[in-house]
Amino acid sequence: MNRYAIGLLVVAASPSLMAADAAVNFPDKPIRLIVPAGAGSANDTLARVIAMKMGEALNRTLVVDNRPGAGGIIGVETVAHAVADGYTLLTVSTSSAVILPQMHQKLNFDTFRDFAPVGLTGLTQNALVAHPSLPSSVKDLVSYAKTNPGKLNMASAGLGSQSHLAGVQFLLLTGIDVVHVPYKDGGAAVTALIGNQAQFTITPLPSTLPHVRANRLRALATGGDRRSMQLPDVPTMNEAGVAGYQSTGWNGLLAPAKVPKAIIEKLNATIARVIAQVETREQFERQGAEPRASTPAEFARFIREEWDRYTPVIKAAGMQNN
Repeated sequence: MNRYAIGLLVVAASPSLMAADAAVNFPDKPIRLIVPAGAGSANDTLARVIAMKMGEALNRTLVVDNRPGAGGIIGVETVAHAVADGYTLLTVSTSSAVILPQMHQKLNFDTFRDFAPVGLTGLTQNALVAHPSLPSSVKDLVSYAKTNPGKLNMASAGLGSQSHLAGVQFLLLTGIDVVHVPYKDGGAAVTALIGNQAQFTITPLPSTLPHVRANRLRALATGGDRRSMQLPDVPTMNEAGVAGYQSTGWNGLLAPAKVPKAIIEKLNATIARVIAQVETREQFERQGAEPRASTPAEFARFIREEWDRYTPVIKAAGMQNN
């Protein structure tokens, strides 16, 4: 083989060699973890656990960067158009990856085109949580709302958020008439609930569990197919009489689409190690979440399944492509 041919082979191989070298040295500086929600939200709470533990495992800091606004669109767009080197990641949830893109025609990102799945990190149940002044059961809450149409305020983390869609599903199944009050994020919605500016919400359990345990709020039901291990005395929605209701959430990490595969695999392996740690699992469970790891391919399939599951619900609620 002549020198020219050898040179061509070296040039052809150089991108993959450079990617491999990048993965070996990755990370050599802090990683920015974008949270498309405010501090105190369920997404933020679990992201901070993952950031701390991954930082310890990688011996680098994962800086949590809260980017609330527009229901999470601002934060998601930030990562979609970030440099694809693995140093900007997105902590993603049902809302930002599945619900919002189906509600808006003109977004500057595409869930499947612009991101590389890194891995699932956890599952959460949504909980119907009310101010203590309200009736203490779902049946009585529904009865009160029907007797007093338009009197109750239902808080959510914003239009298109997971809590918004979970609430819409509840309204469709119960037929009650309430005022939907969207806040800028989950933390603001919970604060309004504690202050009785809103009377109930259906939101990921991690953001409300500390307040339920402190008796500032009351959990009336959870949205999974079985009771939450954190609140074993609280019935599921189906047990409480809302037949056919199911509302659960999840969290995971995405990277910009063109991040080298070797870096994605290194990040995924780190997540797996972190999730396997007893301390991590205990921290998740204290927050009302179930730690759950996956491969990048499994996470990609999971997102597609969630997309398909939510499509008819969004359409039935009249929120598709508004």
